Amino acid sequence: MKRRAFTLIELLVSITILSIIMVFLYKTYDMINRSNTIIKNQSEKIIDIQKIKKVIYMDFLLAQKKSIHIKNIEKGKDFVTMQSSNSIHQRYNPYITYILKEDKLYRLESLEAIKEYNIEANAQFDIDKIGDVTTFKVYKSTIKDENSYLINIIFKNLDEILLKVKSLN
Repeated sequence: MKRRAFTLIELLVSITILSIIMVFLYKTYDMINRSNTIIKNQSEKIIDIQKIKKVIYMDFLLAQKKSIHIKNIEKGKDFVTMQSSNSIHQRYNPYITYILKEDKLYRLESLEAIKEYNIEANAQFDIDKIGDVTTFKVYKSTIKDENSYLINIIFKNLDEILLKVKSLN
């Protein structure tokens, strides 16, 4: 006698095995999506930090000789001005100012020097927000005739930046 069809029990067993396999495949797919999201977020943070490092590094590296002025406003907060040949906004030798207001670090780029922490109302500049920070400190080298700086930025939601730059000019 030849069998031409599956029995009900064989169908139930195969459906059960297929269901178990599908559950494991779904869990694996979900875990891969979660890990991809975590990796994407981490890589975006790294890219953001690298962009910030590059801008700050180039500003200090290409700063005009003796143009970097550091004023300590309060503990962990410096006000830095300089003239640099590095420009984000297509200016020729712009004046760069780093200012920390309300736990946000800003980079100001203008054609005229900004000399005071309290900026005048008629000052014209382009402003770029660097990020939410708790500390922005710039230390000048104590070695005579060496234009090197140590920049320390502690972010609220990103990693800390500790950058040593030796000015070329």
